[in-house]
Amino acid sequence: MKKNIILLFVTVCAIVACDPTHEDISNAGNITIDELKAKSSITVDKAGSGANGNVITCQTLAAVNAKWDIGGKEFIGNFATKKMKLGKHKVILTALCADGTILKDSVEVECQEITDPLQKFWIYGDVANFPEQVPFSPGAWDAAAMRFSSTEGAHLPTIPDDVYFGLKTLIFDISDANGVDMKVMNGWWSNTYYDHVNWVDGLNELQITETMAKECAKGNGGEGRDLDLMLYSGSMTLNSVYYEE
Repeated sequence: MKKNIILLFVTVCAIVACDPTHEDISNAGNITIDELKAKSSITVDKAGSGANGNVITCQTLAAVNAKWDIGGKEFIGNFATKKMKLGKHKVILTALCADGTILKDSVEVECQEITDPLQKFWIYGDVANFPEQVPFSPGAWDAAAMRFSSTEGAHLPTIPDDVYFGLKTLIFDISDANGVDMKVMNGWWSNTYYDHVNWVDGLNELQITETMAKECAKGNGGEGRDLDLMLYSGSMTLNSVYYEE
């Protein structure tokens, strides 16, 4: 049986300018920080042992337009929920009032037991269903080897639009890493999203941003430029790419 713990916001951060990742937050009502605290909550589900589970749910009933940041993943709206990995995660609420005032607060939440396992969604490396998706080692300055394009990439398929616009965190399982120095760009070489990325053996994360989605998605307003990873130097073996929800 699950039981919720209410964690009310307890500190006030400075009012700062806001640059939402997903979309503009439009004006709503005018409230004080005390009203925001009184009407906002974070709930963490409980495991049977009594420890915190891994599902974080956030809600504000305040008459504002809100943006939640749960462990680095942003959600526009007065309600948000996300399954998390074990560990400590920061939750940030940004609220915009009608007069332009921005209220911002944060709290740290710890997830101690898995109550709702994360599901793995494959981008590459699902050899049970796609036996051709085997590990490979890209060469330095080979911009085609790790381009996510079903038509132009040497190995990796096109990333679906819902993955791009869902701003998923891609997880790269690599091995044999040796001095990896990598550039994350698009297939047109027109923008660099992350530069001099140094990955190591094991699981390495890459957060899709709104800019990446708008430039690399094929439809829904995307420019179809494809996400592209290129080694400056070093070597590695790419085993799989997936995201978890």
